[in-house]
Amino acid sequence: MSDDLASRRCKPCEGGVVPLSAEQCRSLLEALHGDWTLSDDGLAIHRSFKFPAYSRSLGFANAVAWIAITEGHHPDIRLSYGSCSVRYTTHAIDGLSDNDFICAAKIDRIPLGDS
Repeated sequence: MSDDLASRRCKPCEGGVVPLSAEQCRSLLEALHGDWTLSDDGLAIHRSFKFPAYSRSLGFANAVAWIAITEGHHPDIRLSYGSCSVRYTTHAIDGLSDNDFICAAKIDRIPLGDS
């Protein structure tokens, strides 16, 4: 299913859409890498990545930014030496949408090398 998600494109969301239910989120989460987690309140998904050097963390963050710009759906990115964390939520609906899982699946395809 991750391939299905990664092959999809995000649709503009400006509100007026019902956020995904907890059950829908859990189902979609199963299609992602096992390190993605659902927040306790069910409003966001998050994954942390570890790298051996700042340059690798920065390169990864740039790849995530490229996906965000291409898809028109933007995560919160936290970059530090040796790590980068990515958090998705759909702010316009104060919850999760398909877009969050589509982008997460695309991030799962970024080659990490021997991080």
